[in-house]
Amino acid sequence: MRTCGIEIKGSEAIICLMTLKDGLFELPDCRQTRFALSKDQEQQQMRHFQFTFAKFIEDYQVTQLVIKDRPQKGKFAGGAVGFKIETALQLIAGCQCSILSSTELKEQLKRHPIPVDFKATGLKAFQETAFLTAYAFLAK
Repeated sequence: MRTCGIEIKGSEAIICLMTLKDGLFELPDCRQTRFALSKDQEQQQMRHFQFTFAKFIEDYQVTQLVIKDRPQKGKFAGGAVGFKIETALQLIAGCQCSILSSTELKEQLKRHPIPVDFKATGLKAFQETAFLTAYAFLAK
């Protein structure tokens, strides 16, 4: 199962591809680390964002999207653009999409500690949350 961990920050979806095969986690090479939604968010821009992400899913044969949940209220609440991105991703046909809460993420990481230091993965620092999200989902 090829999984794409996603962290939504502002008007971007930051991603990390991961597979679990025979008990081993793999980070396949990926041409892209983030998808941005333009500031105006017109219907055409939303469709372009969704089409581009769907093409990425098809090209990399992703079967599962896992989005890190963001609070709807409070100091760290997600913005409207982020929720639009989340909706666009959930509506992509042919791919399962799950939301992973911060609590569940922490519980999974406690039960299944990451076997390698994040810096050793070769991923960019801003991808760490997307990496943890994919790992926690596959570890359960």
